[in-house]
Amino acid sequence: MTHHQSDDGIELGFLLGLGFQLLLGEFTRRLEEAGHADGLRPLHGMAFQALGARGATATELAERLGVTKQAAGQIVDDLERRGYVRREPHPEGGRRKLVVLTEAAHGHLRAAGRILHELEAELGQDSVDLGALRAELGRLVRALNGDGPLPALRPVW
Repeated sequence: MTHHQSDDGIELGFLLGLGFQLLLGEFTRRLEEAGHADGLRPLHGMAFQALGARGATATELAERLGVTKQAAGQIVDDLERRGYVRREPHPEGGRRKLVVLTEAAHGHLRAAGRILHELEAELGQDSVDLGALRAELGRLVRALNGDGPLPALRPVW
């Protein structure tokens, strides 16, 4: 689909969604090409980001992803079966478990980061002013969100 019609008549929400979908599709294709297929979805990458370097409990993960505790538990179970996370005793004791990333998850994150940077660099060469786009999208998000903290980016796709 390489026709270059004016985007003036296209609804903003549709353009944002389509841009996200196309970027995500190309990112996923390149990730698989780099040997990181394994059926991971964007949701899993978001869980990796939410767990971060220190890990989190399943309840904290649910809050960070904006999903139910039950959904977060299922995500953790799935990632644990795949070898991307492990449950450890919580450093503060008690029955809670800390969910931490394994080396496989860190490898996936490194590859994903590299691919995202490559994609952005290529898009930036293709007459897309990513700095201006980022600034405008930041303003749009702040205008829509008001003064409060940013909500979780809910993985509904």
